[in-house]
Amino acid sequence: MKTRKLLALLLLLGLLSAALCGCGGGSTGKTAESKPTDAGTGTEAPADPQPAEAHPNEITVGIAQDLDESLDPHKAVAAGTKEVMFNVFEGLMKPTPEGDLIPAVAEKYEISDDQLVYTFTIRDGIKFHNGAPVTGADVGASLARCADPSDPSVQGIEAFSNIAHIESPEDGRTVAIVLREPDSEFLSYLTTAILPADYDGQDAAPVGTGPFKFVSRAAQDNIILERFEDYWGEPAYLDKVTYKIIENADSILMSLQSGAVDLFAHLTSTQTAQLGDEFNIEEGTMNLVQAMYLNHAEKPFDDVRVRQALCYAVDRQQILDLAFDGYGSLIGSSMYPAFGKYFDDSLTNYYPHDVEKAKSLLAEAGYPDGFSMTITVPSNYQPHIDTAQVIVEQLKEVGVKAEIQLVEWGSWLSDVYAGRQYQATVVGVDASTMTARALLERFTSTAGNNFINYNNAEYDAFFQQAVTAADGAAQTAAYKQALANLTENAANVYIQDLADLVAVRKGLTGVRFYPIYVLDLSGIRYTD
Repeated sequence: MKTRKLLALLLLLGLLSAALCGCGGGSTGKTAESKPTDAGTGTEAPADPQPAEAHPNEITVGIAQDLDESLDPHKAVAAGTKEVMFNVFEGLMKPTPEGDLIPAVAEKYEISDDQLVYTFTIRDGIKFHNGAPVTGADVGASLARCADPSDPSVQGIEAFSNIAHIESPEDGRTVAIVLREPDSEFLSYLTTAILPADYDGQDAAPVGTGPFKFVSRAAQDNIILERFEDYWGEPAYLDKVTYKIIENADSILMSLQSGAVDLFAHLTSTQTAQLGDEFNIEEGTMNLVQAMYLNHAEKPFDDVRVRQALCYAVDRQQILDLAFDGYGSLIGSSMYPAFGKYFDDSLTNYYPHDVEKAKSLLAEAGYPDGFSMTITVPSNYQPHIDTAQVIVEQLKEVGVKAEIQLVEWGSWLSDVYAGRQYQATVVGVDASTMTARALLERFTSTAGNNFINYNNAEYDAFFQQAVTAADGAAQTAAYKQALANLTENAANVYIQDLADLVAVRKGLTGVRFYPIYVLDLSGIRYTD
């Protein structure tokens, strides 16, 4: 392929010189066979009995990073942790591959005419993995924990601050959530994991209601899940799944080729091209906003002209062509295409590649000869490393000398994301729920996860208009104004929603892509 030859040539010339080590979810695209759905209930219909099999009914899934230190879903920070724990935990509602929301822990729900009262009926007989029945008290405690966390390690959900109170009648199966103000996005936040109220071991031995239950964890090595036989819906096909942590890029390929790993998501096109005939490659999108994120509290990135110059200097199509064989979807703000009604394609080419424009803006900002900068990248995310390498070469054209600093994932989380001690970083940001709010709230000036230190009063006002909008059209318009604000002010150098290439060993089927960053293993099964 022409682009692969170009990349090889660049490597021979020494242009892409940073060290290589070992990203991360899904949307529409090529999908494997899905399990049938019962149209009357929205739940998946029972499958035909599986034929007798000679192989063990289990697989090993490779992942490029260890999970968060705590496996408590309310404390999860890393997208990779949420991706795995999607199989263990459920909320009152759950997403489908089509982007719909269906009841999960809840059997059904009603919303009052004034949009203030959400009444849920808990499924009859639904159990946690420890055998305890799910009650209204568990639901109330789980939501209250995320509404106003007393534990600072719990990731609070700002949307839950709108909850006036939660009512749970004596029968234990109904829960009424009363809001202070209507919120058209509120239902999407009820995918928040429901946990047993009287269990305090979630950090090390998580207990949920999902199709798989947690068995064990060996830090930096593996996580083991088993099928939950008392699952309320259709049980998972596999008896056991072992997640194997493989952070080194070369080891990823060797583990697949040797037979040690059966499935690995988020591979690059270069990696998949090196696999033999033993694998099928499924293609979706990661549903991430990949960008070179800039720390506005660090000079010179506090100057909008410098940020705009970087946007003009980076040739995003060349990044896709050189590093990804053309795979991926260009984006121009903090929204990816799967969020159809919010995605504004007019922002995609807001900054066309223009070296002279970039130089002019740098000179205007007082940097006629450019400047030096460091791009901090997690060493286990090969797509982000590849992107950063091309960016380094492109910035040389405008006099900016960028150096890549590779760090371990844990250091990136503590120093870059939490500590905000960095200049620039290349990563992908995900949406924890299927809402525009989940992607955009992090850029409000007071957000605890505003790791780029964006502080723009106009943006804050647009965001507030969106979350308090009386109807969907007004909300969508306000969110689009917020997105335009990020683009116009070059909040970050936006690049792409990465393609998600999943290697699946032949003989396995059932990969399904979602419009958020998850990997659903409940449908994976052997075909023979």
